[in-house]
Amino acid sequence: MNNTRSPITAAPAISIAAGDEACAARDRLLKKISEDTDLPALGSSVSRVVQLASSDDEAVRDLAHFVLSDVALTQKILRLSNTVCYRTAFGTPVTTISKAIFLLGFETVKTSALAMLLVDGMSGKHAHGVRLELAYALSASVVGRELARRSHFKDAEEAAVAALFKNMGRLLVAAHDHTLYGEIAALIESGTHTPAQASMQVLGCSFDLLGGAVLKEWQIPDTIIHALAPLAPGVLKPPKNRQEWMQQVAAFSTAAATLIPRMNDSGSDAASRGLLTRFGTALDLDQDGLIELFATVAAETRALTDNADLVLTPPEPDEADPASSAAQAEAAEEGLPSELLLVATGHDSLQVDARYASGKPVNARDLLMAGVQDVTEMMASGRCKSNDLIMLALETLYRSMGFRFAAVCLLDIKRNQFRARIALGEDNVARQAGFVFSAVSARDVFHLAMENDADLMISDAGNARIRNLIPDWHRRLLPDTGSFILLPLLLQKKPVGLFYADRLQTAPEGVLPDETALIKMLKGQVLAALHAR
Repeated sequence: MNNTRSPITAAPAISIAAGDEACAARDRLLKKISEDTDLPALGSSVSRVVQLASSDDEAVRDLAHFVLSDVALTQKILRLSNTVCYRTAFGTPVTTISKAIFLLGFETVKTSALAMLLVDGMSGKHAHGVRLELAYALSASVVGRELARRSHFKDAEEAAVAALFKNMGRLLVAAHDHTLYGEIAALIESGTHTPAQASMQVLGCSFDLLGGAVLKEWQIPDTIIHALAPLAPGVLKPPKNRQEWMQQVAAFSTAAATLIPRMNDSGSDAASRGLLTRFGTALDLDQDGLIELFATVAAETRALTDNADLVLTPPEPDEADPASSAAQAEAAEEGLPSELLLVATGHDSLQVDARYASGKPVNARDLLMAGVQDVTEMMASGRCKSNDLIMLALETLYRSMGFRFAAVCLLDIKRNQFRARIALGEDNVARQAGFVFSAVSARDVFHLAMENDADLMISDAGNARIRNLIPDWHRRLLPDTGSFILLPLLLQKKPVGLFYADRLQTAPEGVLPDETALIKMLKGQVLAALHAR
């Protein structure tokens, strides 16, 4: 999807009679949205993640690639993985995205990543209103995910994405016209208007239609957009199909998200009963089930909102003032940005606090040790695929040693070539495609390493002896390599592939003996997984 956007004109497909003033307000809002230069990139990223399906064998790898390509997103997912409600029974910290996906589940990481993308892409605008709507969206996505876990429908997890996007229209208004957002909110708070009626009066269109127009431009699947349509009033009947169920889940999740922060307030019981009356039969929920659902969602939502620096509470009167919000945002920025922290686990040794000039973390040994333990846990579980385990090993090597590019090459018997099958780091897609070399023996560093089963740690690729052994294909693909590592993979004394990773800088600090031992152990675990295939 390219980043060239035409003005959003889908919303005036709104052939609804609206006052001239409301139409003018709507047109001004649509113009502001169309002129927002940040939205195309956000839409492209969101679309990429939404398209990932857990049933696809490559999905786990693709999701890990996507998260790892964004440093801030990586830190947030790791921090979330280490919160109390997600922490493993053994209390061991999560230091890799691959393990986070393994422990939390593909859909949990996927919807969390989507939520964090929205937060990063929109939370800088009109502080409190946007951040409140983002917090509600995050909470709704957790409700949707919990309901999806209980559903018999195929690919039910898509409902969590629909729930996340259900209030996109409100979010867009809050982000692009704080005055209109305040007018609509005032009508809703007065009790005289429903959200649909309030948005129609002020904008001449519904929130759902506005949100759907933007999501359509982002190429979000129609099943999700259709799930955002309003439901008929009154008590709902059990859904006839998956699409109707998703529509009910999206609506319920959004309504529940506004109630959960007020569970202990006076009057909350009546609101909960009203929600249960409307949705209980349709979604097979009773009073006990609703209470249990709310408690589970409240804990996970706190972890999400804390991780995203959001607060799930409505603004006080003085906080509704944009100047007040700006002052609060400015004060918050004086502290240390949360994105700079690796994980909020209390395990100081697993934070990357310092690096050598090469980019290698000073505490590489501790990070490698954590990765070896992660691989051991995954192997012991008996429920991980060899490709997922190889991905975890590669990510451990890549992150622990501070490489800029890393790849696993395996033998392609039909073509008699070694080809990169998994790659991480800068420009990984193009470099993976070009990382191919013949299996025919040659006098270069790659073949010599495999033929001698020798792990090579090259601290200076410019050294004359090393430079003469670097093949032409590598010079063309990675001409600026300063240092690199080669770990050949042999089964029954026959080369089946290798690990490769490099940096732009030379690495005079080298690899310490205990780091070398852990790297060899990591390689041994991968060989065991390959042998078991």
